[in-house]
Amino acid sequence: MTTLAQRDILGIADLSATELKNILELAVHLKQGKRLSVSQKVLGLLFYKASTRTRVSFSVAMYQLGGQVIDLNPSLTQVGRGESLVDTARVLGRYLDILAVRTYKQEDLETFANHAEIPIINALTDLEHPCQILADLLTIKENLNSLSDITVTYLGDGNNVAHSLILGGALMGMKIRIATPNGYQPNIQIVEKAKELAVDGFEIMITNDPIKAAKDAQVLYTDVWTSMGQENLATSRIPLFEPYQVNETLLNYADKEVIVLHCLPAHRGEEITDTVIEGKHSRVWEQAENRMHAQKALIVSLLGVNN
Repeated sequence: MTTLAQRDILGIADLSATELKNILELAVHLKQGKRLSVSQKVLGLLFYKASTRTRVSFSVAMYQLGGQVIDLNPSLTQVGRGESLVDTARVLGRYLDILAVRTYKQEDLETFANHAEIPIINALTDLEHPCQILADLLTIKENLNSLSDITVTYLGDGNNVAHSLILGGALMGMKIRIATPNGYQPNIQIVEKAKELAVDGFEIMITNDPIKAAKDAQVLYTDVWTSMGQENLATSRIPLFEPYQVNETLLNYADKEVIVLHCLPAHRGEEITDTVIEGKHSRVWEQAENRMHAQKALIVSLLGVNN
């Protein structure tokens, strides 16, 4: 039997299909009131990018587990004055029990993993957002009672969320459809990696046609059209992405019981309408809450106390 204790989770594919299922099952039990303790353990949060849900959900999760959190704001620590990532990682590994890093380059995350002898969690990079996908899968499982043979359509920019969704879908045997404008498709290496990892039932569709992608889908998912650090591109992107807006018209092509997800923050009136995000199909707020439960399950698994 494999264990996640002391492992790094730099991407969703660092988990096997069985390990991913186990984390989701544990998250369900924790959400239902199962009690586990990481008393006297310390989680560090080193975030180079702005955060609301990730920062708060990790902090509350650790608090409820009986552990402590240190917020390592880069502007208040020596990394903000040029201390090398290698030196920072070596030192933090001697103080902390586990570290979540939100940064730009996946390579920087790998540096921490290579030099800090504690579990490193990807709290978001430009390449992947695995913790978000844990919450997404938990939300889908709760609402549709399954993950295999579920069609999930993602509309918008082929970004880090799309990448982790493709990989997570491959491990769970889901049908993933990605609808983007030309030039904004997901990284082809991610798509090929997903095909290599895929379990039975996985299918992948990359298309420029939002209606084709949405047809009979059980889940519609979107994200902002400009990720953090790309805000200067927002005005030029809007005309390209307008056909991919999740609105009432698009919902009519999906399954009649479709659920709608958005990882937040939302730009209402751009990638999603007010009517949809506040409507009967929306599961956006459950999805946001599930960040905490999924990350709680991940923390106790990596610290080896999930029994």
